[in-house]
Amino acid sequence: MKINEQIEMLEITLQMGENHMVINPTVIRDEQAYVLIDTGMPGCYGPITELLTQAGIDPKAPHSIILTHQDLDHVGGLPEFKSESVDVYAHADDQPYIDGLKPMIKLSEEFKQGLIASLPQDLASSFETAFSGKVKNVTHLLADGEKLPLGGGLTVIHTPGHTPGHISLYHEPSKTLIAGDAMVVDNGKLQGPNPAVTPDMQTALASLRKFKAYPIDNVICYHGGLFQGDVQAVIDELTESL
Repeated sequence: MKINEQIEMLEITLQMGENHMVINPTVIRDEQAYVLIDTGMPGCYGPITELLTQAGIDPKAPHSIILTHQDLDHVGGLPEFKSESVDVYAHADDQPYIDGLKPMIKLSEEFKQGLIASLPQDLASSFETAFSGKVKNVTHLLADGEKLPLGGGLTVIHTPGHTPGHISLYHEPSKTLIAGDAMVVDNGKLQGPNPAVTPDMQTALASLRKFKAYPIDNVICYHGGLFQGDVQAVIDELTESL
């Protein structure tokens, strides 16, 4: 879905056993390059590049990757997207997990091994290598308030709680907030983070207060997609009890 000339919200349906999950990576482009925000699960390279092509973006064009946080459904596709020429951005507090120096806080070893066993051999091998601690995935560490000269200007907003290094991104030219998992959209309603997968809910809700500093017309949630409405009213409601 095209938000404007610079922002494309992708929609990918993942089959998870008998259930399915819809994710919404985001692409920000300019005339020379594009930025992919989050890479989906292992095996998402094909669906993502197909959607890029449909949107008129050459997947092989110069690009960089921003990871909002360490969770598997955000970083799992990284091994297929990453090459030596690709810059990968993430917050310092999640970098050790993305580089495999520490186990991802919500990924059990049992699930990880089951996932690896279910993947094609070449993909399983690249996934194991990428998150072994022997490969440097993150090339640039991000800090709260940092402004990136990508897509006309992206501001990094550190929004911990869902993970220690979770970030959201504000695209100033379009007044678009890319919320990652800091918020979700459920049945058209903007809500706070999913409590079931947010270890520090109090901190996660307090992080939402940072959004008050930005005029927001559009919110892209990784789970639930696009929300357009009175964002500040929702944030007030979510944080009023803190």
